[in-house]
Amino acid sequence: MRFRTLALVIGLITALSSAIVSQQPPAATPTALPSPVPREPSWAFQVQGGSLPAEDPAPKSVPGSTKQYTPAQIDDLRNPPDWFPDEHPTPAARVVKGEGNLMACGACHLMNGEGHPESATVSGFTVGYFIQQMNDFRSGARKDFANRMDLIAKAMTDQEIRDVAQYFASLKPRQFTTVREAATVPKTFVGQGRMRFVDPAGGTEPIGKRVITVPEDAERARRRDPHSGFIAYVPPGSIARGAALARGGSKTIACTTCHGDGLRGLGNVPRIAGLHPIYVARQLIHIKEGTRNGVDAALMKKTVASLTDDDIIDLSAYVGSLARP
Repeated sequence: MRFRTLALVIGLITALSSAIVSQQPPAATPTALPSPVPREPSWAFQVQGGSLPAEDPAPKSVPGSTKQYTPAQIDDLRNPPDWFPDEHPTPAARVVKGEGNLMACGACHLMNGEGHPESATVSGFTVGYFIQQMNDFRSGARKDFANRMDLIAKAMTDQEIRDVAQYFASLKPRQFTTVREAATVPKTFVGQGRMRFVDPAGGTEPIGKRVITVPEDAERARRRDPHSGFIAYVPPGSIARGAALARGGSKTIACTTCHGDGLRGLGNVPRIAGLHPIYVARQLIHIKEGTRNGVDAALMKKTVASLTDDDIIDLSAYVGSLARP
């Protein structure tokens, strides 16, 4: 009798556990990923603080595409949607397929490589530069605030990294962020996927000393539409101040010295023109505080050493405002 009772208890526990697990989001969805530890400046290092309402489970579409995906498929970070397969070469396997800790690259960086601002743009970088960054993530020389790229890089083989690098290097960069100076911005919150959205309740607030990046179209951004970009609001006058800093002087050296004319890259020194401003800010902060190292970061150490928080905002606004192609 004692053993039968024990068996019944174990059975009930197992059934209850299965029910609980079945109610949890799939392990590869944005809502299921561990949340990063909040840090400042919070406008650059985004941590989810709210949620948009869940979408109904019916298949969705985006303008110009014949494809349809359900919200569950769109949020599957190991099998991201490819809305426009005719617009790019055949992707490397790991761009479209992940497993375990290895999320598919196209989930966060999109099939066009322009990426979401809480992630990064990766289109148009040289193969050598891309491989170096992945090796830096592997070794710990470069830290990912969300601790995701570290895991992904360690889970990939050398050949997988090279294949992905060649794919993204083959893509033509496109303008994906519109930078606008504004003293007042919409009220926002950081929602699913650590993406910032305009508050549905409305309202405005002073921008202060921040860069506020929101989707052009929240619905299309949630669906990972590579045709729908972002708006980055920056403080008034920041673009001109950033341009002055970028020309070099007492605080730093001219950015074109290494990054080339128009900051469109020079050899394996990356193109930075038109990148998401909050991504640029994160990298300048990481390099200054020593959480991004490696060969290329070592060259930037003296360049960023004297920059203030305000300088970083201004430089990021200027760099993001430049033509991407």
